[in-house]
Amino acid sequence: MSERTIPASFQIRDLTIRPAAVLAPMAGVTDTLFRRVIRGLGSCGLLMTEFTSSEGITRSVAKTLRYLYFQEDEHPITAQLFGANPQVMADAAKMVEDLGYDAVDINLGCPAKKVVKCGGSGLLRDFPLLGEIFRAVRAAVRIPLTVKLRAGWDDKSIVAVEVARMAEDMGVEGVAVHPRTRCQGYAGAADWSIIAAVKQAVKIPVIGNGDINTPEDAERMVRETGCDAVMIGRAAATNPWIFRQMAQYAESGRYDTPSEDDRHQLLSGYYRQICAANLPDGIGKMKQFACWFTHGVGNGSELRRIVHAARTPSEVVEKVETFFESRAAAEASRSQAGPHVAGLAVGEIVACSAGAHGVDRFAVTHENTRTVAEDPSRVADARKEDPAHGPFDADTDRLEATLGA
Repeated sequence: MSERTIPASFQIRDLTIRPAAVLAPMAGVTDTLFRRVIRGLGSCGLLMTEFTSSEGITRSVAKTLRYLYFQEDEHPITAQLFGANPQVMADAAKMVEDLGYDAVDINLGCPAKKVVKCGGSGLLRDFPLLGEIFRAVRAAVRIPLTVKLRAGWDDKSIVAVEVARMAEDMGVEGVAVHPRTRCQGYAGAADWSIIAAVKQAVKIPVIGNGDINTPEDAERMVRETGCDAVMIGRAAATNPWIFRQMAQYAESGRYDTPSEDDRHQLLSGYYRQICAANLPDGIGKMKQFACWFTHGVGNGSELRRIVHAARTPSEVVEKVETFFESRAAAEASRSQAGPHVAGLAVGEIVACSAGAHGVDRFAVTHENTRTVAEDPSRVADARKEDPAHGPFDADTDRLEATLGA
């Protein structure tokens, strides 16, 4: 294995994950449509659902089970649950198993205020209750059981190693570590030394998560921590090709950058799937995705403006097509005019002019690729119900869409 190689595979008991790359659970993001986009691009070994309320599943099966909808081509796939009642968590896990999931995961990482009151990273402050949940869920299911946790509640209570050891002792078979505290949220740097400490402390597979934005980051995490796999969250929302790029980098030390046409085709295809699904909040999902994905598109700010101004999903699709057609025409004109064209934006500098020999690729500046927190008032309307997720209901402890790490 070369120094840069990300592991080709890893095992969670009898479940083989190949390659050793996992899509992180992200509320409002990793529904079946997005998961299938990632699966279709290749090289993601394990998909995970959005985190889902155990109370919602067990109290309102007909509605909340929609959050757990998946298709056969999504295997292997893990369902992530949150909650603080051991019996309810056990019952929900059994329902997940009966639905055909390959594994079930317990969320110990979500920092949102609504969640820490009834699970998530709030459980990192209650070891006795946490132990009861581990025991109850482990006894309820035969499929592999994993946990995803944060470093601790704050910098004075770093408990990742203790929790991982407890989990292993109680039959948990894999642990994903996001090495920020609950109080950090998604600010500051992820402390990868915590992942390394957990890896040294347990024998079960350890999945590293946090601050992986490029294939080089993934390789460095594996090298510095010894983790068995890497988990990608926010970077997958802005660059869905990252899993394939990681596989290319592991094999050759190089990887392809998506072209303008690649981005056009992915965005258009994803939006058309949303339209076809006739989601009640389809327009909201489109606007939300535009906030992340378009930072890699030339003149992405204009594309975001167009998407946010649209009133219906079909209008979004039409406007997106017009945007890319206009860019293609403008690029053809620039190519004919030669390389010294006044007014070319920094984010649109042509990296390799293909002309008649191929598709132009655009250099992406840090300005275009950084994750930007958009004004929430410009993003999705509050989700009410959609076939991939089920209803938005305060009783199910669901949250508005947020990005994971």
